[in-house]
Amino acid sequence: MAFGVVEGDEIGELAGHPFGPVTFTGSRVPISAVRMLPPVLPSKVVAIGKNYADHASEMGGAVPEQPLLFLKPSTAVAGHGDAIAYPPSSQRVDYEGELAVVIGRLCRDVPESRAAEVVLGYTCANDVTARDQQKADGQWSRAKGYDTFCPLGPWIETELDIADLRITTTVNGETKQDGRTSQIVHKVPSLIAYITSCMTLLPGDVILTGTPAGVGPVEIGDEVSVEIEGIGRLTNPVVARG
Repeated sequence: MAFGVVEGDEIGELAGHPFGPVTFTGSRVPISAVRMLPPVLPSKVVAIGKNYADHASEMGGAVPEQPLLFLKPSTAVAGHGDAIAYPPSSQRVDYEGELAVVIGRLCRDVPESRAAEVVLGYTCANDVTARDQQKADGQWSRAKGYDTFCPLGPWIETELDIADLRITTTVNGETKQDGRTSQIVHKVPSLIAYITSCMTLLPGDVILTGTPAGVGPVEIGDEVSVEIEGIGRLTNPVVARG
């Protein structure tokens, strides 16, 4: 297992981790020759609920006046190509394609004006949700926290203007979500300021910025892809949890 920098069709291996000065080992391998692990293993995933007006509406509400925070455990993280394990305890598992922010340094009480200083980059995410359990429980920990319910990838894009990027989710090639990051209500700088006012973020921690309208169910045997302009495509098959 190693970190690397994607350069065209190859990956240049890094010595150590990406949360500091970048040093290369000199080894280069084709992307096709490696297995893409999750680009980070965060201590926590901080997610934002109802942060697109159209999604809030389809869920029967409005965007909260302040960001609605919830946590997904680090054990929910999966990588590009990894399977989403459909738990037998749920009858309805949904996809939620999202832009994910990867934190690059330890931070607390970050003002909006300095939020960019703590961001390493951005990646694609799928905030997989057991929708029936979310409704039944009245809170979201179980529904959002199953192993494999937070695919991230395929890599982190470190140089990107996220103001207005297309974000789509497809199931078996059929487009289900088609939104733009410009529709995010609580923007990334304000999210970072709000989150760090109550908790310390560590290098590698991830913020999920919310999902556009069009969420819906997946079934065992489906293949789900989240694609964000300027980043790439995150694809995961859905299998029965063993």
